[in-house]
Amino acid sequence: MPKLRRAVAWSVDFALVVALASALAVLTFHRISALVTDVPELATRGGLDLLTSRGDVLDASEDLGLSLWNKSVLYVEQAFGLLVLAVFLYQWVCLALAGRTVGKALAGLKVTPSLPRRAARRAAVTTAADVAVYAVACVLLVEGQVVLSVLVWAVAVVLFLLNALPVLSPGRRSLADRVAGTAVSGVGLSRPVATPLVRTS
Repeated sequence: MPKLRRAVAWSVDFALVVALASALAVLTFHRISALVTDVPELATRGGLDLLTSRGDVLDASEDLGLSLWNKSVLYVEQAFGLLVLAVFLYQWVCLALAGRTVGKALAGLKVTPSLPRRAARRAAVTTAADVAVYAVACVLLVEGQVVLSVLVWAVAVVLFLLNALPVLSPGRRSLADRVAGTAVSGVGLSRPVATPLVRTS
C-alpha cells in the first residue's frame, strides 16, 4: 500500500528529527544550567553594578536577571536554528545523493528526479512544513510574543496539512513534490533476466 509506505517513511524520518531535537534540548538545558550555576563573571559584574548603583539595588539586580534571561533565550534560539538547519541538510543531502531519506529507503521509496536543485527545493518545503515554522512559533513564545506565536503555530498546522494531505489523493504528490517537480515511487526489486539457451550444432 503506497499510502502506508509513505506514512512509515515519514514516521521514521520524523523519529530522527525528534531524536535530534531531544539531544539539542538536553544540550541547551546543560548550557543554561551552567550559566546559572557557574556565574563568577555575572556575579562580579552584578557586584560592580551594585557598588555603582548608588543604592538602586533593585535596578542592579534586575539587570543581572535580564542578562541571565537573555542568554538563556539566546541558547534556546540557537538550538531551534540548529535543528532547522540540520533537518534541511539531512533532507537535501539524502535526496541529492541517494534520492531518498533513511525513512524512504526503509519503506522502499525513492524521490525522482534527484537533482541537487530539485532536492534543495523539496528539502526546503519539507523542513518548513515539518519543523521550521513550528520552531519560529516556539521562539516567538519564548520571546513573549504569545499572540503572534499562536498565529504562526496555526500557519504551521495549515502548512503541514497542505503538504501531507495531497499524499492521500490519487496522484500522491505532496506540496514539496509539486514545488520541486518531483515524485515519490516504489523501488522494485530487480529480477534476474533469463538468458535464452543457444543450441550449438
